[in-house]
Amino acid sequence: MTRPKLEWRKVGKRFGDATVLEGLNLRIEAGRSTVIIGGSGQGKSIMVKLALGLMAPDSGKVLLDGRALPGFGGRTQRRLLSRSGVLFQSAALFDSLSVWENVAFRLINADRMPREAARRRALDALSRVRLGAEVADVFPADLSGGMQKRVGLARAIAADPEILFFDEPTTGLDPITAAVINELIVDQVKRLGCTAVSITHDLASARRIGDQIAMLHGGAIVWQGAPGELDTTRHPDVRRFVDGG
Repeated sequence: MTRPKLEWRKVGKRFGDATVLEGLNLRIEAGRSTVIIGGSGQGKSIMVKLALGLMAPDSGKVLLDGRALPGFGGRTQRRLLSRSGVLFQSAALFDSLSVWENVAFRLINADRMPREAARRRALDALSRVRLGAEVADVFPADLSGGMQKRVGLARAIAADPEILFFDEPTTGLDPITAAVINELIVDQVKRLGCTAVSITHDLASARRIGDQIAMLHGGAIVWQGAPGELDTTRHPDVRRFVDGG
């Protein structure tokens, strides 16, 4: 069996008396796009935060390329996490920075890239999400929600990451704009040849961007399958979620 790019192994996470994750197992192979679905409050965002090293599991391990996170700390952990890009649910742009500075934020502040070179990289990333140089010097407040989401995607891909995380990438968008974002995600994951992990309530998005779907329920992954299997599985938790019951 090949070593997965990312793995949650018997992961548990509690907040006070509330158990959010318990005995959770999920393997994500390199170059695959996996979408995690599940109801609100099931812990999907916690899974991503654990994978980014933003919090530690109470039990079990999260492994990137076979190495446990967190636990390294310092330079080693920063190096491993520098290979990741994130598109946040709200785009999470800095209002006081121009569009290109938002896209280049990591390049300038973490990678210490000179501003001129970082701007060129930002313009290239913007072009990859179908935004022209004319938006580079405007501020996020001047953009529509869909354009802000594309800027967030440009920031996520600007450093050519090995793994991309998408947190509810189409939430709050109209169906046409959501379809554009889905297509851009698929295009960029293929272009980079990277591994992708998405969490979403949007089944249309999950079917479009995922090679594999995983259902989180009751603190654990209860079902996995290809997108087309969402329509044929008889698993009761999946059927209730898909059928809206």
